[in-house]
Amino acid sequence: MSALLDGLQAHAQRLDGMPLARLLRDDPARAKEFALRCGPLYANFARQRYDRAALDALFVIAERADLAGALRRLLDGDTVNPTEDRPALHSALRGAATGSAFALAARAQALAAQLRMRELIDALAAGPVTDIVSIGIGGSDLGPRLVVDALALPGARFRVHFISNVDGHAARRVLAALDPARTAAVMISKTFGTQETLLNGAIVREWLGDDTRLYAVSTNAARVADFGIPPERTLPMWDWVGGRYSLWSAVGFPIALALGMERFEQLLEGAAALDAHALAAPLRENLPAWHALTAVWNRNGLHAATQAVLPYDDRLKLLPAYLQQLVMESLGKRVHLDGREVGIDTVPVWWGGAGTDTQHSFFQALHQGTQVVPADFIGVLRAEHPFAANHAALLANLLAQTEALANGQDSDDPHRRYPGNRPSTLLLLDALTPQALGMLIALYEHSVYLQSVLWEINAFDQFGVELGKQLASRLLPAVQGRGEAAAQVHDPVTRALLDELRAGQAPGAA
Repeated sequence: MSALLDGLQAHAQRLDGMPLARLLRDDPARAKEFALRCGPLYANFARQRYDRAALDALFVIAERADLAGALRRLLDGDTVNPTEDRPALHSALRGAATGSAFALAARAQALAAQLRMRELIDALAAGPVTDIVSIGIGGSDLGPRLVVDALALPGARFRVHFISNVDGHAARRVLAALDPARTAAVMISKTFGTQETLLNGAIVREWLGDDTRLYAVSTNAARVADFGIPPERTLPMWDWVGGRYSLWSAVGFPIALALGMERFEQLLEGAAALDAHALAAPLRENLPAWHALTAVWNRNGLHAATQAVLPYDDRLKLLPAYLQQLVMESLGKRVHLDGREVGIDTVPVWWGGAGTDTQHSFFQALHQGTQVVPADFIGVLRAEHPFAANHAALLANLLAQTEALANGQDSDDPHRRYPGNRPSTLLLLDALTPQALGMLIALYEHSVYLQSVLWEINAFDQFGVELGKQLASRLLPAVQGRGEAAAQVHDPVTRALLDELRAGQAPGAA
């Protein structure tokens, strides 16, 4: 596959120096023909720096890589995570698109977990609890936090708060505003061995003073029980669901508490609709395939080192952080599935923020910096507030920025010249409903997977995060001041830094 991707260079060289403005002028039909709609989700790729010939070449690569077959294998529950000998069947949490025996069995487990979620929510709603503290990190935090922030409505039965960072200031800040007598907490950890979650859970358990309002979501029932949470307050996870793909599972318990079970199920329905589209649509009409091929073109054809994601809706301001984990943990790999070194670039650095705030921070670099940064702009057509002038200004800025980045503006004054030719994709939601958000997140999930197929890497393991954690565990006794542990530290810089830490923490230190 690398050789096929190398063939993109001929098209990239042919198009080098070709302004986007000219591509649009010479082929005005692309404004509508380089666009797709799937239900409430519309995507326009007309401002990407490929022409029809380059796009044809990308779809030839897609056919030879059998992206359609890869999607079916994913949704069937085949072993698409070979390094851990597992499927990645998060799609079964929201539906069984292919009807395979494995997918149907996984779907049955997911439905049973959803029934238990509903029962626990009803029991909590019958009591005095008004606030929920969700304790998790990474995939056990970012997805629920994003969805709750995007979709929670005023006056909901429960207010949900999140603690992720092991920094004790985070727990202190959240708990300071709450009443322990009216609060319940849920600890979310796949293995129930995550240091940050266990430490924060212990803080919250002591603060609550009542173990009966502490819940857990985990695959490891034994560790949960050892912590003191009984099976009747424990919801399941499964090893066929990766953490960053898990918000659709009982990891979404905080979402269901914040939104209500009905709206949580609508979120699942939206994602299931995108699953069905990804499976059934021909590649030329397949939204995840277009998105994935565009990402590969920008990385391997244009050699873009970073990718921005810019939601023009304040309710989606956490989407860049969520996508950083989804994309970079999935695609930040340097070896093929068979262990050979990857000979081309894989994932770019993902970053971003909400418009219009970011227009007053890093957009200077996007417009006039030396690095070209492809961007996904995301807008919502219908607002849920009565401030029509604000929403019109928001959408005007969204359209203006994509146009300015693409077309630029010439000037005799070099300081006022905009080079343009900066590619972007525009994604529009009809409204920010649970269904539409579910569809948007599932689009990115499938795009990530298809990029991994094109690069022949594993999108579902994350061994790269382990070394730092292992070293932290070994260094913890030394940081805590145990002299014999410090003597076992052999890295000279770490030893010097430990001395600095001890000096700064000593009594009387400035």
